[in-house]
Amino acid sequence: MIQESVIKDPALAPEGQRKIDWVAQHSPVLNTISENQLADGALRGRKVAMTIHLEAKTAYLALLLSRAGAEVTVAGSNPLSTQDDVCAALAERGVRVFATHDPTDEEFERYLQRTIESGPEIIVDDGAELVGRLVEHHPQLVGNVVGASEETTTGILKLKAMEEEGVLPFPVLAANDARMKHLFDNRYGTGHSSLVALLSNTNLFISGKAVVVMGFGWVGRGLAKYADGLGARVIVCEPDPVKLLEAYAEGYEVMNSIEAAGVGDVFLTGTGNLKVLAREHFERMKDGALLANAGHYDHEFDLAALGEMSSSSREVRKNVTEYELPDGRRLHVLARGRLVNIAAADGHPVEIMDLTFAVQALAAHHLAKNAAAMEPGLHTIPAEIDDLVARAKLASLGVEPEELTEEQISYQKSWRW
Repeated sequence: MIQESVIKDPALAPEGQRKIDWVAQHSPVLNTISENQLADGALRGRKVAMTIHLEAKTAYLALLLSRAGAEVTVAGSNPLSTQDDVCAALAERGVRVFATHDPTDEEFERYLQRTIESGPEIIVDDGAELVGRLVEHHPQLVGNVVGASEETTTGILKLKAMEEEGVLPFPVLAANDARMKHLFDNRYGTGHSSLVALLSNTNLFISGKAVVVMGFGWVGRGLAKYADGLGARVIVCEPDPVKLLEAYAEGYEVMNSIEAAGVGDVFLTGTGNLKVLAREHFERMKDGALLANAGHYDHEFDLAALGEMSSSSREVRKNVTEYELPDGRRLHVLARGRLVNIAAADGHPVEIMDLTFAVQALAAHHLAKNAAAMEPGLHTIPAEIDDLVARAKLASLGVEPEELTEEQISYQKSWRW
C-alpha cells in the first residue's frame, strides 16, 4: 500500500513553492544536468529515498530526480532544519514526504523508518541515517538497494566502520569526498552560512572577538577563514598535529582546547565528533560566551553536562538558549546545539548547494546505470563527475578552462629530459 505523506500543513505549500522557484533560478549546474544526463531514462521507475536537510535546495534536487522519472521519498536529516512550507510544496508536487519541523524524538525516528519502508533502490543519505537503520532494522529490504551516496563526513566515518565490520551490503558513493563537494560545500558553504547564522541570530559584533574553532578539517578551515575575514581573532584547536601546524602557518593562533576555553568569546565546532566542548571547558568559559555547532550532531557539545552545571536556562532570543551557572556566568548556546547554519538559518548559499547536489544527482544516475557492476563498500566518486560539474559551473560563468597542448601532455607523461 502506498504511504501518504506526513507533513505539518498542506496550506503552507505556496510559500514553499516560492522558495523552490528561487533555488531553481540560481542552480545552473543542476538545470544543465537535468536537461542532459538525467533525461536519459536511467532513473525512470527507480525508487529513491533521500534524507538531507529538508529545505528548498534539497527539495529542488528531489524534484529533479522525480522529473527524471524516479519515485522519490524524502525525510529530514535533522529535527530543526526541516521547513514545513517546503515539505508541503514537495508533497503537492508528487514527492512523498515524512517530515515536520521540530518533531519529538519518536516522531523523527518514525519518519526515517517510514522512508526506509518505501523500499528504496537508491539512497541519498546524510549521516548514514537511512543506510545504518536499513541494515540494522530492515534486513528484508536490503536486497532492494542497488546503491547509495553519502553527503557528510560523519556519514563517511559511520560507513567506514560498517565496511570494516563487513556489514555494508551494497556500494556507496562517497559524495562528501568528491572535490566538487568538500572543497566548496564543507569549506566555503559552511564557513559562510555558519557565520551568517551566528551574526543574524545574536545581532552582535564579531570583529575583535576571540573565536575558537574546534577542528581544522575542511569545515574548520571554512569557519576560520570567514571569522578571520570578519575581523575576529581566530584560535584553532585540533588533535592532528599536522593540521594544527597548518593552522599556525595560515596565521591563526593555535592552542589546546582547555587553554582556549578561558580565552574565547565565541566557540564554533565542526569536527563530527562528540563532547568536543565538555564540562571542563564550560568551567573555564567567560561570562557571555557564545557556542555554535557546525558539525552533524548536537552532541559536539555535552549539553547534558551543561544542564547539570546550570542553575537555570531560558531562551533569551529566538534560537539562543542562555545557561546560567551558579557563579553567575552565562553561556549562550545557539540552535540547541544543532547545526547553526541550517537549524537557525537557511543553510549554505544556493550556488554552493548547486554544486553539491549536482554531485548527488549524478551519483544517483551513476548508481542506476552501474551499481550492478560495483562491489559492496565505499567507492570514490568517479573523476568524470567532478569534472562534469566543474565544467558546467564554469560554462555558466562564461569561462572555458585551459587546454593542454599535445606537447605539454607528452611532457607530463615522460621522465626523460
